[in-house]
Amino acid sequence: MDSLFFALQPEPAAAGRAVELAESLRAAHDLKAQATAVERLHVTLHHLGALREETVTRALRAAATLDCPAVEVRFDKATSFKSGGKKRPLVLLSRQALQPLQDFRSTLGVALSLHGVDVDDGSFRPHLTLLRDARAVPEQSVGPVAWKAREFVLLQSLVGQGRYVVLGRWPLNG
Repeated sequence: MDSLFFALQPEPAAAGRAVELAESLRAAHDLKAQATAVERLHVTLHHLGALREETVTRALRAAATLDCPAVEVRFDKATSFKSGGKKRPLVLLSRQALQPLQDFRSTLGVALSLHGVDVDDGSFRPHLTLLRDARAVPEQSVGPVAWKAREFVLLQSLVGQGRYVVLGRWPLNG
Protein backbone atom coordinates (compact mmCIF):
# COMPACT_ATOMS: atom_id res chain seq x y z
CA MET A 1 0.00 0.00 0.00
CA ASP A 2 1.22 3.51 -0.77
CA SER A 3 2.48 5.63 2.11
CA LEU A 4 2.22 9.28 3.04
CA PHE A 5 4.75 11.70 4.51
CA PHE A 6 5.67 15.36 4.93
CA ALA A 7 9.08 16.41 3.67
CA LEU A 8 11.45 19.15 2.65
CA GLN A 9 12.90 18.84 -0.84
CA PRO A 10 16.27 20.36 -1.72
CA GLU A 11 16.51 23.24 -4.16
CA PRO A 12 17.89 22.20 -7.58
CA ALA A 13 21.48 23.29 -6.87
CA ALA A 14 21.56 21.43 -3.56
CA ALA A 15 19.97 18.34 -5.13
CA GLY A 16 22.59 18.37 -7.88
CA ARG A 17 25.34 18.69 -5.27
CA ALA A 18 23.87 15.74 -3.33
CA VAL A 19 23.88 13.53 -6.44
CA GLU A 20 27.49 14.55 -7.22
CA LEU A 21 28.45 13.67 -3.66
CA ALA A 22 26.67 10.32 -3.92
CA GLU A 23 28.64 9.51 -7.08
CA SER A 24 31.91 10.53 -5.42
CA LEU A 25 31.19 8.34 -2.38
CA ARG A 26 30.17 5.44 -4.65
CA ALA A 27 33.53 5.58 -6.37
CA ALA A 28 35.53 6.07 -3.16
CA HIS A 29 33.89 3.12 -1.38
CA ASP A 30 33.22 0.81 -4.34
CA LEU A 31 29.46 0.95 -3.83
CA LYS A 32 27.23 -0.79 -6.38
CA ALA A 33 23.91 0.98 -5.79
CA GLN A 34 22.75 3.87 -7.93
CA ALA A 35 22.30 7.30 -6.39
CA THR A 36 18.81 8.35 -5.37
CA ALA A 37 17.13 10.15 -8.27
CA VAL A 38 17.10 13.93 -7.91
CA GLU A 39 13.30 14.05 -7.80
CA ARG A 40 13.25 11.59 -4.86
CA LEU A 41 15.69 13.47 -2.62
CA HIS A 42 14.01 14.72 0.54
CA VAL A 43 14.22 15.18 4.29
CA THR A 44 11.32 13.36 5.93
CA LEU A 45 9.56 15.45 8.57
CA HIS A 46 6.67 13.16 9.54
CA HIS A 47 5.77 9.75 8.17
CA LEU A 48 2.00 9.32 8.34
CA GLY A 49 1.79 5.64 7.46
CA ALA A 50 -0.40 3.99 4.86
CA LEU A 51 -2.29 6.20 2.46
CA ARG A 52 -5.83 6.72 3.73
CA GLU A 53 -8.22 9.36 2.40
CA GLU A 54 -9.13 10.59 5.89
CA THR A 55 -5.45 11.02 6.81
CA VAL A 56 -4.79 12.95 3.61
CA THR A 57 -7.72 15.29 4.28
CA ARG A 58 -6.65 15.95 7.86
CA ALA A 59 -2.98 16.39 6.90
CA LEU A 60 -3.89 18.91 4.18
CA ARG A 61 -5.99 20.90 6.65
CA ALA A 62 -3.25 20.86 9.30
CA ALA A 63 -0.55 22.01 6.89
CA ALA A 64 -2.71 24.87 5.66
CA THR A 65 -2.83 26.33 9.19
CA LEU A 66 0.94 26.87 9.42
CA ASP A 67 2.70 30.19 9.01
CA CYS A 68 6.38 29.44 9.61
CA PRO A 69 9.72 30.91 8.56
CA ALA A 70 11.94 29.37 5.90
CA VAL A 71 14.40 26.83 7.30
CA GLU A 72 18.15 26.60 6.70
CA VAL A 73 19.22 23.03 5.96
CA ARG A 74 22.90 22.09 5.92
CA PHE A 75 24.45 18.63 5.81
CA ASP A 76 28.20 18.23 6.17
CA LYS A 77 28.93 14.59 6.96
CA ALA A 78 28.08 11.24 5.41
CA THR A 79 27.68 7.78 6.91
CA SER A 80 25.70 4.58 6.52
CA PHE A 81 22.77 3.99 8.84
CA LYS A 82 22.34 0.53 10.30
CA SER A 83 19.42 -1.25 8.72
CA GLY A 84 17.51 -4.46 9.26
CA GLY A 85 17.59 -5.09 5.52
CA LYS A 86 20.36 -6.09 3.18
CA LYS A 87 20.95 -2.55 1.99
CA ARG A 88 22.07 0.23 4.31
CA PRO A 89 21.06 3.83 3.66
CA LEU A 90 24.03 6.11 2.92
CA VAL A 91 22.92 9.44 4.32
CA LEU A 92 23.99 13.03 4.76
CA LEU A 93 23.81 14.39 8.31
CA SER A 94 24.66 17.63 10.02
CA ARG A 95 27.24 18.32 12.71
CA GLN A 96 24.85 20.99 14.01
CA ALA A 97 21.51 20.45 15.71
CA LEU A 98 19.57 22.20 12.91
CA GLN A 99 17.32 23.67 15.61
CA PRO A 100 15.08 25.70 13.26
CA LEU A 101 14.37 22.47 11.33
CA GLN A 102 13.67 20.64 14.60
CA ASP A 103 11.35 23.48 15.67
CA PHE A 104 9.46 23.45 12.36
CA ARG A 105 8.98 19.68 12.58
CA SER A 106 7.58 20.10 16.11
CA THR A 107 5.19 22.83 14.97
CA LEU A 108 3.97 20.64 12.11
CA GLY A 109 3.56 17.73 14.53
CA VAL A 110 1.38 19.83 16.85
CA ALA A 111 -0.80 20.97 13.92
CA LEU A 112 -1.19 17.37 12.75
CA SER A 113 -2.14 16.19 16.24
CA LEU A 114 -4.70 18.99 16.59
CA HIS A 115 -6.28 17.75 13.35
CA GLY A 116 -6.45 14.13 14.50
CA VAL A 117 -3.38 12.79 12.68
CA ASP A 118 -1.16 10.45 14.69
CA VAL A 119 2.49 11.49 14.66
CA ASP A 120 5.62 9.93 16.04
CA ASP A 121 7.10 12.28 18.62
CA GLY A 122 10.20 10.11 18.98
CA SER A 123 13.71 11.13 18.14
CA PHE A 124 14.29 12.92 14.86
CA ARG A 125 17.64 12.80 13.08
CA PRO A 126 17.42 15.00 9.98
CA HIS A 127 19.06 13.29 7.03
CA LEU A 128 19.09 13.06 3.26
CA THR A 129 19.41 9.54 1.82
CA LEU A 130 21.88 9.38 -1.07
CA LEU A 131 21.57 5.65 -1.89
CA ARG A 132 21.18 2.20 -0.34
CA ASP A 133 24.00 -0.30 -0.60
CA ALA A 134 25.12 -3.52 1.08
CA ARG A 135 28.47 -1.94 1.98
CA ALA A 136 28.74 0.41 4.94
CA VAL A 137 30.47 3.77 4.70
CA PRO A 138 32.12 5.06 7.89
CA GLU A 139 31.25 8.55 9.08
CA GLN A 140 33.23 11.23 7.27
CA SER A 141 33.17 14.95 6.66
CA VAL A 142 31.95 16.08 3.25
CA GLY A 143 31.60 19.39 1.48
CA PRO A 144 28.26 20.83 2.51
CA VAL A 145 24.93 20.33 0.82
CA ALA A 146 22.89 23.32 1.94
CA TRP A 147 19.75 25.21 0.99
CA LYS A 148 17.05 27.39 2.45
CA ALA A 149 13.82 25.40 2.50
CA ARG A 150 11.11 27.80 1.34
CA GLU A 151 8.33 25.21 1.21
CA PHE A 152 7.28 21.85 2.57
CA VAL A 153 5.33 19.12 0.81
CA LEU A 154 2.99 16.23 1.48
CA LEU A 155 4.14 13.27 -0.60
CA GLN A 156 2.53 10.00 -1.57
CA SER A 157 5.09 7.25 -2.06
CA LEU A 158 3.96 4.95 -4.85
CA VAL A 159 5.18 1.65 -3.43
CA GLY A 160 7.05 -0.47 -5.94
CA GLN A 161 7.20 2.34 -8.51
CA GLY A 162 10.09 4.31 -7.05
CA ARG A 163 8.40 7.68 -7.32
CA TYR A 164 6.44 10.24 -5.33
CA VAL A 165 3.34 12.28 -6.04
CA VAL A 166 3.05 15.74 -4.46
CA LEU A 167 -0.37 15.97 -2.78
CA GLY A 168 0.18 19.41 -1.28
CA ARG A 169 2.76 22.19 -1.21
CA TRP A 170 2.96 25.07 1.28
CA PRO A 171 5.31 28.06 1.45
CA LEU A 172 7.62 28.88 4.31
CA ASN A 173 8.12 32.62 4.78
CA GLY A 174 11.42 34.34 4.14
